[in-house]
Amino acid sequence: MRDCFCTINLDQEEVYRTQVVEKSLSPFFSEEFYFEIPRTFQYLSFYVYDKNVLQRDLRIGKVAIKKEDLCNHSGKETWFSLQPVDSNSEVQGKVHLELKLNELITENGTVCQQLVVHIKACHGLPLINGQSCDPYATVSLVGPSRNDQKKTKVKKKTSNPQFNEIFYFEVTRSSSYTRKSQFQVEEEDIEKLEIRIDLWNNGNLVQDVFLGEIKVPVNVLRTDSSHQAWYLLQPRDNGNKSSKTDDLGSLRLNICYTEDYVLPSEYYGPLKTLLLKSPDVQPISASAAYILSEICRDKNDAVLPLVRLLLHHDKLVPFATAVAELDLKDTQDANTIFRGNSLATRCLDEMMKIVGGHYLKVTLKPILDEICDSSKSCEIDPIKLKEGDNVENNKENLRYYVDKLFNTIVKSSMSCPTLMCDIFYSLRQMATQRFPNDPHVQYSAVSSFVFLRFFAVAVVSPHTFHLRPHHPDAQTIRTLTLISKTIQTLGTWGSLSKSKSSFKETFMCEFFKMFQEEGYIIAVKKFLDEISSTETKESSGTSEPVHLKEGEMYKRAQGRTRIGKKNFKKRWFCLTSRELTYHKQPGKDAIYTIPVKNILAVEKLEESSFNKKNMFQVIHTEKPLYVQANNCVEANEWIDVLCRVSRCNQNRLSFYHPSAYINGNWLCCQETSENTLGCKPCTAGVPADIQIDIDEDRETERIYSLFTLSLLKLQKMEEACGTIAVYQGPQKEPDDYSNFVIEDSVTTFKTIQQIKSVIEKLDEPHEKYRKKRSSSAKYGSKENPIVGKTS
Repeated sequence: MRDCFCTINLDQEEVYRTQVVEKSLSPFFSEEFYFEIPRTFQYLSFYVYDKNVLQRDLRIGKVAIKKEDLCNHSGKETWFSLQPVDSNSEVQGKVHLELKLNELITENGTVCQQLVVHIKACHGLPLINGQSCDPYATVSLVGPSRNDQKKTKVKKKTSNPQFNEIFYFEVTRSSSYTRKSQFQVEEEDIEKLEIRIDLWNNGNLVQDVFLGEIKVPVNVLRTDSSHQAWYLLQPRDNGNKSSKTDDLGSLRLNICYTEDYVLPSEYYGPLKTLLLKSPDVQPISASAAYILSEICRDKNDAVLPLVRLLLHHDKLVPFATAVAELDLKDTQDANTIFRGNSLATRCLDEMMKIVGGHYLKVTLKPILDEICDSSKSCEIDPIKLKEGDNVENNKENLRYYVDKLFNTIVKSSMSCPTLMCDIFYSLRQMATQRFPNDPHVQYSAVSSFVFLRFFAVAVVSPHTFHLRPHHPDAQTIRTLTLISKTIQTLGTWGSLSKSKSSFKETFMCEFFKMFQEEGYIIAVKKFLDEISSTETKESSGTSEPVHLKEGEMYKRAQGRTRIGKKNFKKRWFCLTSRELTYHKQPGKDAIYTIPVKNILAVEKLEESSFNKKNMFQVIHTEKPLYVQANNCVEANEWIDVLCRVSRCNQNRLSFYHPSAYINGNWLCCQETSENTLGCKPCTAGVPADIQIDIDEDRETERIYSLFTLSLLKLQKMEEACGTIAVYQGPQKEPDDYSNFVIEDSVTTFKTIQQIKSVIEKLDEPHEKYRKKRSSSAKYGSKENPIVGKTS
């Protein structure tokens, strides 16, 4: 048996790590990770590891998917065979090369050719053990009867070395050439010669690590006396050979990859207007937003951008209310209200994730910290009890946690965001109208969201909601699962007409008897009354600073003392809407605080400053704070959220220094004064009216892409409207439209016409951009490097 975990990597840079599943050969992770891709990459890779406490974790195998192939797998669940991990196949980065062929006249008057190889630079070499490597290159001229090799100097601590070294090789030699060499032939066949560049990391005392190679046939110079291009590094000869060992197993993945080009804002006006009119369209099923959800292959694809866009323009409450009303029409049993996976429930789930983050933080985090940091056993399943466990003690532990969490939740109504309260109020009113004879339905309509889909989910996976920095261990996850089950049953049990628990397990039924008291039902109903009320809440709840992001990073010592060493230290960073702080450990007092209002700029820091990747700087009223994130995704997220939260600050800088001030001068412009004006314009900030988490142009572009991908289904829906209008109902070929909700064929038809018109107008600038991009990135340029041959 193995203790397995899985990582997600951009090339070889790890950006996410799952929890460890202990003692299993078929681990089930069930984890989702969503991230922006902040840089170019060749492969999206997944590595499966066997956790080792004493030694390095063992890499069992990997799945590496080329960027170009990601769209083939997007949105599909697929089993991928694990491939062996071999140092010769672990490559990334590119090389800039120039080749020339010169003619030389030798001393005895014969003519020979000289090959000039100029190795200029490399870009994007991998990190070795988390640090930039010490690369060097070997340059070889290889043929059937020769292998001349030369070597560059080692460049220290960089992933983007500038070699700028030139090597000379004689290609054709006369028969009178007397110097001893590996070959003695009158003339070489240029067709069989190739230049091979191998990149290595200098290991000093240990073995050098292979970083990749390229092979360029010398006959590329047949038509041109000079050849210059960027090449992608490739695995070594045996890097791609399949392993002869046993089958390594398979990894099941569901990858959704999207790539959007966002046009300037003025292009999106008509589509935005059409979407924002959706809540006012009667019936709601004839609105552009609803039609989008109908024609998308996966409703979730449509929900994410729709919710963000409608939320940004304060249109989410009327839209969610209208689609929930449509749900209620099809609900026959009050006990199953809002239990399905419909457009309404998905919209509300997404809304609660966006606006309810701070609410979860202030309500659940202190208790979840206590549960995760203590090692109290709460197992009450007799089959799963460990030797020496006392089931009665465990029951008491579990009851203590459930009670503490339950009491905190039912007293938290003041912290519930107004937007959530507004929607809960609407749901409650509609449910009462739909089932006027059921006095409990007004509560179950709200509890099915706030308990089942909000609190219970956050309790069982706190890391997903940023309530805990890491995955809890197996025992803690089990404790959280038992608490979550009890809490969600308490929430629904107190609000349903059938006052009995729905547990399948006997031990849970026995445990739940402890909570079958009137007091719990009264507390739940009072809480649900409060969060679904339209009464104005006290402002104290909203004036709290909103928690935006936290995580572990390295910061360079500020060097406030003369003898203080300016080295890098690991710290826990926390950003709220008011301040950026760092701490020695999570939960400890802040060592250093920067008020958000004092931030003047947030920019990337050039790798050359400290020979470290993924660095950024927070420029504020004191000295700049230099920070290194763990990977490129994290660095990008921090820069983005810091820029957005400080976007309206007064005195924001227009210019900054892209490098650090070290040893009395700025590395970028060589100015000696520390207070000199920056030498590079600051990155353009986002407009002041954009909310922290939402970029409306980007969301509208995503919706345009979804409409474009689903044009065929839109066409079918349009035809279905015509058929219904002509035949007053589905008379012919019902398969074409039986899956669509069409309540009013005339209005729906009209909206589809508007959608098609708007999409056609947007197609033109997108087509222009595609043509421009395909013509501008020349094959062999840095943006579009040559993919060399592999063995």
